[in-house]
Amino acid sequence: MLPLDLLVHGGDVLTVDASGTVVPDGAVAVRAGEIVEVGPAARLRAAYTATEEIDARGCLVLPGLINTHTHLAMTLLRGSADDLTLQGFLERVIPREAELLSPETVAVGTRAAIAESVRGGVTAALDMYWFHEAAEEVARAAGWRLLTGPTFMDVPEPPDGRPYADRLGWADAHLAARTPAPGTRPVVFAHSAYTLAPEQLTAIAALARAHGALLHLHAAENATEVATVTELHGMRPVELLDSLGVLGPDTLLAHAVELTDAEIAALARTGTAVAHCPVSNLKLGCGTARVPNLTAAGVTVGLGTDGAVSSNTLDLLGAVRMAALVHKAGGDPTAVGAEQAVRMATIESARALGLADRLGSLEPGKRADLIVIDTDRPHLAPRHDPYSMLAYAAAAADVRDTVVDGRVLMRDRALRTVDERRAVDDLHAAATAVPVPHPRADADHRTDGART
Repeated sequence: MLPLDLLVHGGDVLTVDASGTVVPDGAVAVRAGEIVEVGPAARLRAAYTATEEIDARGCLVLPGLINTHTHLAMTLLRGSADDLTLQGFLERVIPREAELLSPETVAVGTRAAIAESVRGGVTAALDMYWFHEAAEEVARAAGWRLLTGPTFMDVPEPPDGRPYADRLGWADAHLAARTPAPGTRPVVFAHSAYTLAPEQLTAIAALARAHGALLHLHAAENATEVATVTELHGMRPVELLDSLGVLGPDTLLAHAVELTDAEIAALARTGTAVAHCPVSNLKLGCGTARVPNLTAAGVTVGLGTDGAVSSNTLDLLGAVRMAALVHKAGGDPTAVGAEQAVRMATIESARALGLADRLGSLEPGKRADLIVIDTDRPHLAPRHDPYSMLAYAAAAADVRDTVVDGRVLMRDRALRTVDERRAVDDLHAAATAVPVPHPRADADHRTDGART
């Protein structure tokens, strides 16, 4: 018998491969963080011996969920900017970030976010935030897959104290010194076309391409942002990015709610991907991205939660359900189906990150990121269709086991690599160190504004 590090067996394996293969009573064999084989449990149990086994009988085994747009350490501000217009949101959040953020508090916020994400079956995330080195260190200690990197935003007093003029050189040195871990890649974050000038966006895109990095930025999140960018630069956000050569197969736009047909065609032509954040977009009154039109045009659309201030949770299964439901509001129940919504959170998210050859499905040669959903529960019975179950009935609390790179981070709903009690206590302490006004003190804002 051949040795393994981990064998997950007995559950129905939803591979999310190109053919949509489901293996009843299946198994996933893992060695050195990589999937070795997927197949019937009886055959794999006879062929391999494993250091650790997970009995998944009565469960569904599927790829780990991938969050393509978030700000993890915003857990520090959860619940402090609810039921506001975007302008009210900005007026409340930006001063609080300036007061709260440091490498230490970002580490605290990120650790709590990772605990929440692991509990919800999220095995990887693209995280745009300040002090990203602190987040990297926390994720490394937890064994969790994090994609992050330098963030550019030309504001007078950035929380890290590094002015824009110094950021290109710092980021270049930082990227040159890093060797991406398996299943990750370098990332550069350009906040938006309303916080960066055209020449800055061009320089940041050139930096990203010089290092083979993914370029990630907010774009066309709401109508006011579009109006602001048009007033500043004479073009809509996506038009501007296209004219600057910023769009491309290594560019991922967050939100992309306010798009014209011509802009959708530009995204398709350039191979630019979109991170769809339906919960955040609805909560902030931004509207709904034109996902059916985007996918019909051939644009890759992944799924994100955004930060825990604008969405309040990092529950990507909740975003799967919202994505499967909200697009039906136009009267077409087939607009985004259950399988498409699940694929958006797995293989399509991996594709949006440029990592579909390594993540997003359970296939030999890919990194062993997987989750086990306990389906032996009243609200998930009977088990007719695994995609429908996941999209319309399953919840984060149904995740029983979470594995990243072959390492079991949660087993039987117990976290192994994060001290959850300490993470929550530290988050409370950090978040309340600076007094905060009552979260509904300015809930009567009626002025819209562009998003940070």
